Amino acid sequence: MSESKAKNTSKKPKTQTMQFEAEVSHLLNIVINSLYTDHEIFVRELISNASDALEKARHRQLTEKDDMADSDLPLEIRIRVDEEAKTFEISDTGIGMTRDEAVRNLGTIAHSGSREFLQSLGENGTDLKDLIGQFGVGFYSAFMVAKKVTVHTRSADPNAKPVVWTSAGAGSFDIRETESLPRGTTISVDLKDDKDRYAKADEIKELIKRFSNFVAYPIFVNDEQVNTVQPLWTKNPSEISEDELKEFYKFVADAFDEPMYHLQFNADAPLAIRSILFVPGQNMESFGMGRMEPGVSLYCRRVLIQNKVEELLPDYFRFIRGVVDSEDLPLNISRETMQDSALVAKLRKVLTKKLIKFLASQADEDAKKYDEFFKQFGVFIKEGVASDFDYRDDLAKLLRYESDKTADGETTSLPQYVEKMPEDQKAIYYISGPNRDAIEAGPYLEALQERGFEVLYCYEGVDDFVFNNLREFEGKQLISADQSDLKLDDEPAKDESNDDESGDDKAEDKKDEPKSDEEREAGDLASWIKNQLGDAVEEVRVSKRLVKSPAALVNPDEFMTTGMKRVMQSINKTGMPIGQLVLEINPKHRILSRLNTLRKQDADNLLAKQAASLLLTNAQIAAGLLIDPKTMMEQSTKILEAALGEE
Repeated sequence: MSESKAKNTSKKPKTQTMQFEAEVSHLLNIVINSLYTDHEIFVRELISNASDALEKARHRQLTEKDDMADSDLPLEIRIRVDEEAKTFEISDTGIGMTRDEAVRNLGTIAHSGSREFLQSLGENGTDLKDLIGQFGVGFYSAFMVAKKVTVHTRSADPNAKPVVWTSAGAGSFDIRETESLPRGTTISVDLKDDKDRYAKADEIKELIKRFSNFVAYPIFVNDEQVNTVQPLWTKNPSEISEDELKEFYKFVADAFDEPMYHLQFNADAPLAIRSILFVPGQNMESFGMGRMEPGVSLYCRRVLIQNKVEELLPDYFRFIRGVVDSEDLPLNISRETMQDSALVAKLRKVLTKKLIKFLASQADEDAKKYDEFFKQFGVFIKEGVASDFDYRDDLAKLLRYESDKTADGETTSLPQYVEKMPEDQKAIYYISGPNRDAIEAGPYLEALQERGFEVLYCYEGVDDFVFNNLREFEGKQLISADQSDLKLDDEPAKDESNDDESGDDKAEDKKDEPKSDEEREAGDLASWIKNQLGDAVEEVRVSKRLVKSPAALVNPDEFMTTGMKRVMQSINKTGMPIGQLVLEINPKHRILSRLNTLRKQDADNLLAKQAASLLLTNAQIAAGLLIDPKTMMEQSTKILEAALGEE
């Protein structure tokens, strides 16, 4: 470092103009113009440096109070702004600097005083985890907004002289001794003309709340303390009141409701983590407010690094709000982004597992409260089951559904369902519909209820997609009750005694088996109905599941349930069913019996033909599929005309 000859007068202290180290001017240009994406970051950086200085002073107070200047000064940060003068000033009562330290720390890019301080403490430095500075470049962020920066500083060393450091960031700085300064450092910034927003108190308060609210020391702006909300994740949970939790949640979530759940946990391995997470009281997506943004922010030693971080949690946990503080994450030199994606992935894994385990414990502790949670946020859990293969089984345990075995409003889980299954039941059955009444009025429960098999009720369109992706749970296949090839466990098993006989041969033998008159007549009725309906259905067959209902639409495609078709229909805004369906009929029902009599008397009977069409329409309604009102009115009119006959 080179020095020029100092100018000396009888009235002014000796001033030296010194050049920054070789190539530092180039580095300073990078810091000012390229390192930070947002110029407002300089407020955070200067506060972080002040916090470091205060932490060093606190340590010295504890160990060398009698050998410290102004030992009774309160540890605090004060900011003053002047809109008229366009100035920003930040002061701390921290460790301060001697002349040599000011030259070394302010005249050298990337010379971190904090790092040097920790190294000087040796093993004892591990207790000072609140030191924020790591790279020694934060101070220079002030030049992004400054015409000139002036630093007044006095070291905690009682014998050190106060000094004044001044630079316009153009390659050199001036330094001189001065008189009568309190311990600490004051940085005065003469703002550029286009940066006068940083001379507004409200602007600075907002930046402090966003970036530095949880710094360990009080921060005042024009004598008003700004950081009044405490960093609760640093406290013992037993020391936190309900009112503090609510206030903290509203601050970090920018919310007006109260949290439904909160989770506070610390971890030392595989990463050092301190966190506090919240489940909001309301699901804002359900109000049509648009897709929620991620709500968990990342801090490093209580200073905001990144707000609303997408990588911290899976997207289906985007409703979670809160704070994660980790000192183990390597940051880039501007402390704005995370560098090590593998460590971020590890942090995501820890948080995801912890949240899933937490929700499971809440469901066990208070089932009614968890049901309220699931009403609000169950759609996110379902999204996770459908999309996250790694945690699918654990998330599936968090699902809750009503069933034909629960009272209205009560739910059951998949583990509870499996635990209650009869020994002869081999699958988990579910059915989708708009509500409980619509499902129970439909034809799909009859055969299952006769056998005592529980059926889960799915009221949301996403449920079919969830179960279709889940496929099975604890070795039990998930089967929609409206599948055409519904296999009930008490049906007679196929005769497999002749292992040499091929499947085609068995099918041919079964086809050639003699049928009873009743079976032949039912088959003829099904064929006649198919002729009347044409391409409206793929097939009409005699049902083995229907007990009380005359007919039901079922799905020949196991991957496409009626519920999924309803969703697609609503998206397409059409009254026509999407994809082919199979109509199952119950020949023993009095409607089908009467229809069979009419068609045997006269295959072209108009009333019988209209009844067949209306049979399909009613089955579509029972399946929850959209029906064209015009078509239904025409059918009703025709069947009335046919029933009343001609005059």
